[in-house]
Amino acid sequence: MALTELAKYALEHATRTNNIKLLLAISAIFLYKYRSHAVGTRHRPDLKAPKGAVPFLGHMPLLASIHGTKLYDFFEKNYRELGPVWSISLPFIGRMVQGDSPELLEHVLKHNFWAYEKGPILKGVLFDLFGKGIITSDGPQWKFQRKMASHIFNVKAFREYTSDVFNKEAEKVLAYLGKAADAGTQIDFHALMLHFTLDSFGTVSFGESFGCLDNIESEVDFAVAFDELTSICSDRLMDPAWRIREALTKVGKKTVHDRNVVRGHAFKIIEKRRAEVYYKPKKDLLQLFMETKDEEGNELTDEHLVDVILNFTIAGRDTTAQTLSWMFYLLNRDGTDPSIKQTLVREVDDVLEGELPSYESYKRHKFAEACVNEALRIFPVVPRNLKLCVQDDVLPDGTKIYAGEWFTWSSYVMGRSEKIWGPDVLEYKPSRWLQGEKFSQGKFSSFHAGPRVCLGMNFAMLEALTVIGLMLQKFDLTLVDSAKLPPYGVSVTLPMLEGLPMKVTHRRAAVGL
Repeated sequence: MALTELAKYALEHATRTNNIKLLLAISAIFLYKYRSHAVGTRHRPDLKAPKGAVPFLGHMPLLASIHGTKLYDFFEKNYRELGPVWSISLPFIGRMVQGDSPELLEHVLKHNFWAYEKGPILKGVLFDLFGKGIITSDGPQWKFQRKMASHIFNVKAFREYTSDVFNKEAEKVLAYLGKAADAGTQIDFHALMLHFTLDSFGTVSFGESFGCLDNIESEVDFAVAFDELTSICSDRLMDPAWRIREALTKVGKKTVHDRNVVRGHAFKIIEKRRAEVYYKPKKDLLQLFMETKDEEGNELTDEHLVDVILNFTIAGRDTTAQTLSWMFYLLNRDGTDPSIKQTLVREVDDVLEGELPSYESYKRHKFAEACVNEALRIFPVVPRNLKLCVQDDVLPDGTKIYAGEWFTWSSYVMGRSEKIWGPDVLEYKPSRWLQGEKFSQGKFSSFHAGPRVCLGMNFAMLEALTVIGLMLQKFDLTLVDSAKLPPYGVSVTLPMLEGLPMKVTHRRAAVGL
């Protein structure tokens, strides 16, 4: 070998060796830097954290190992062991600072509201479901939609219209229950309530029922697509590589299909409404929003209308149905005081006296409303939530949270905290709502808090109390298995994974009249 060739070989060999050493050195530095938290996140030794974090990936493997039906139990366990403030880190998502106390929640959602947003990651995850609607929007876009919707929800004609819709759809529920009682067949109460709320909000939003209650045994394309889309978006929340996963699997095509079904349904109704030259003006949300102008005096585009209307339909459908399901489970489960149900039935009889519920009469259902709120406390329909910090902040307990980090909280955990609710926290006790104390939004956050508090909570309560009153006037519903705790599914909300099997009897037969 010539000298020049030998030198060249030696130089190349040395360079290659040095490169390997350099790569190992860099790897060692990164391994040390991210030895206890996810890549891209700030090291926070000042915060408590659950065991199980690994270099680079942080707590991702730990969360991936938890079965979906035990996810919120994991957060409750950490609350007991680590206290109300602790943290996890996830690659490409960031650091999540968990804060489960009323004071922290009110600080973030009310007192320092503008320092926290939904953020681009959450918008991307939920875009196929909510688009650019009020649920995922921030800043001026959110402010405009909030102002517009707030005005519409206070229109008297709209309140009366929704009351009529809820009564009409509830009558279909009664017809179904009557047939089940006559035949002695079991029902899936959870599925029934989902049909009821989807039909109700379909009519409230679009002026057209989806027809779920008209043929309850058949599947409705919109409902199927919506449920699949909700599940897909929920899976994304804990998977930073969801875009890659969906692109390489059938999930991506399913997402496109389901999104087209849901949004296509809305576009068809809007197109039909715009084509109507001679029609009697309707009082549904679509009509009211079509008559609204944006900040520049222009009519809302069809795309904007779809986002707006679907957001309210989606928000109202699952939340109310799940609340009713968990409430009827709690009323009838082993260990619940039987006098609670008896008191509720007496109030229904006294308030309605055989009449249909109305927007005014529902306000007299004080005990029924307490039953609903108590169910929401124990089984909140949005069990976990998060906001992105956009400017450095210090929480009331002195915890620092930096821009780019997430503040997360769990209404599920807080609703089961003895420190917050007392030693009888796991007892279904509606009377706690009738003792004169007005619970703060931070303590009871099922309807959110601050400027983003739920706009439709009065309508949701009206819908719930309407169907509760009409059902309990005529039927007695009991659990097929009163000892079984229904497992919950993993979603943006808290559905019952296996439904809620119940038995139905006519009240006259039940009480021997």
